[in-house]
Amino acid sequence: MALLGAIIEYMEQGRFICAMVLDEDSKRLRLINQNGREVNLPLSRVLHQSAKRHALSLNRDEQLRLLKEADQVRQAMVGQIDLAEIWQLASEEEGGNFSPAFLAELAFGEDATDNHVAAFLRSIFVDRLYFKYKEGLVLAHSPEAVAALRLKQEREREQEALMSTGAMGLKHLWEGESTAVWEERDRCLSLLGDYYLFGSEAEESELARELLKKAGLTGPHDVYHLLIKAGVWQAHENVALLRYRIPVDFSEEIAAAAQVSEPVAEELVGRNRRDFRELPLLTIDGESTRDYDDALHIERRGDNFLVGIHISDVAHYVAPGTPIYEEAARRMTSLYFPETQIPMLPRSLSEGVCSLVAGKARAAVSAMVLLSPQGEVVEFDLIPSLVTVKRQLSYPEAERLVAGGDWELQTLARLSEQLKQRRIEKGALLLPVPDVNISIDAEGKVAVALSPVDTISRSLVAEFMVLANTLSAQFVADRQAPGLFRAQDEPHQRLIGGGEKDLFSIFRQRKQLKPGELLVYPKPHSGVGAMQYTTVTSPIRRFLDLVMQHQIKQLLSGRGAMFSADELAGVAGDISKVLSKVNQVRRTRHRYWLLRYLEQKVGGRIEALLVNKGPKRINLTLLDCLLDADMPPSQSVSAKPGDVTTVRVAKVDALDNVLRLEW
Repeated sequence: MALLGAIIEYMEQGRFICAMVLDEDSKRLRLINQNGREVNLPLSRVLHQSAKRHALSLNRDEQLRLLKEADQVRQAMVGQIDLAEIWQLASEEEGGNFSPAFLAELAFGEDATDNHVAAFLRSIFVDRLYFKYKEGLVLAHSPEAVAALRLKQEREREQEALMSTGAMGLKHLWEGESTAVWEERDRCLSLLGDYYLFGSEAEESELARELLKKAGLTGPHDVYHLLIKAGVWQAHENVALLRYRIPVDFSEEIAAAAQVSEPVAEELVGRNRRDFRELPLLTIDGESTRDYDDALHIERRGDNFLVGIHISDVAHYVAPGTPIYEEAARRMTSLYFPETQIPMLPRSLSEGVCSLVAGKARAAVSAMVLLSPQGEVVEFDLIPSLVTVKRQLSYPEAERLVAGGDWELQTLARLSEQLKQRRIEKGALLLPVPDVNISIDAEGKVAVALSPVDTISRSLVAEFMVLANTLSAQFVADRQAPGLFRAQDEPHQRLIGGGEKDLFSIFRQRKQLKPGELLVYPKPHSGVGAMQYTTVTSPIRRFLDLVMQHQIKQLLSGRGAMFSADELAGVAGDISKVLSKVNQVRRTRHRYWLLRYLEQKVGGRIEALLVNKGPKRINLTLLDCLLDADMPPSQSVSAKPGDVTTVRVAKVDALDNVLRLEW
């Protein structure tokens, strides 16, 4: 290839450069370019070479004049080229590969000179939408490729606009100008929120990262605080809830389907539903409870006692195959946080027709259990019923009534204690750990209070719910029908008896427990002390209980099981999958609020129970909030497992999940 004296073109930093060839070998050219620089250029970088050769005897000024003139003429010609029109003509030809000269002649309508060809090549390198240059030929893109490239260019233009206006808008928001509005505001905040939640797995993580960099927001939680300032997130936003994509709101379709009228009592009572409205039902729940799904009553029957455990008949309103049922299957459980509650069912159901509200006729499934004075089950029936609650009590109110001599509550309390002792004798492990109640006041101050779970009123309710669950499991098992049965193997080691209340002993025993199982056919549950066990007592709040209620009601009707073993195995798998995410959100949120509480105590000392002591780490439980923590051992600390000591709260950061304690 003899190129001496030829004007060639190459690209450097996105610009077209004209140069004259002064010398050549088989791989490289020595050039003088239009900027007066001598350059050694690989042959592979040559985009165009002129047909005309110029005398190498020209002086340097003449060479530079020729090169600059060629550059100016060609650049002017680029503006005369309509690539879209040329592409329309070229794309009709089969093959789609053309010489640059042929397309240059189409573009200018005359024989192609060196300048025409070079100008055309310049144009397709500037606008890459229609053509591609490869190995001396020009390839015409297909209509599909042009459409895809046009979409890509549009997105790139949008991103450029986003970067130019978005960074400035974000700065204004960060500086407190919360009313700042710009065209791409919502999109910017949305992609930043996704990036904070999902990091590099977010769909537009690179764009978000560049936007934050340009806005100067590079702190680990700048996005969190920015979104709160912008009003997109609330203060103390539940990030884990968003990260795990847990549904919160109900769609309009679900909300509309949940608008159910108050039940007409006369229409509910019939061949398959008994009227128990005259029975003296009472509920015992927390003071903030709004969804009442269980009630109790007691009658004397000779020397024995008839106890009614009445569970809201949610299955009457939420049938398989309906949108509400499918939504419940997606959520699996209600969620309770210190700052809010997320129900499994719309509130018009969970706090309305399904809630055993005092004075309202409600559909229920009643476990009517005849107990001996020693708490032995003589017989029981499961009966679809219609009930009306007479007394709606809180746990503290029930405690006062027991102490004041209320016969119903006193008798229920005495029977529940006998039921508990019978379970302990069968191997049940009751490991009561106080509830950790978290509250946040209007100023954002966090308070923590511990409440025992084994008070008279709480134990009373718990034991009769365990009884109803156990008898319901027995009812299904006796009919050899599949169900959703909870099971648990014997612990690795039994360290204490079932009624132990010492916190240290309870923590040690808990570490010895084997994980629970959810099975289609029954198997013993060592922790409960039952040969078979399920849960049916919270169908408003738990999907498992709702499924079992459907199965039991169908069996009671004499029509066999509603769900097959295979169907229930699928449900069990879905429950385990969803609850693993839900429980992670619960744990994360609980720890967040406890860390917020401890942020208020930085620099102070608090009591801790030493649970385990190893050569490298010491495990503690902070006694005022029951938060687990680790510390390195200290030579000056002689405390042993089971001892209560004090530690200093050195550093706490709830957003970073950091807790550092010092001796």
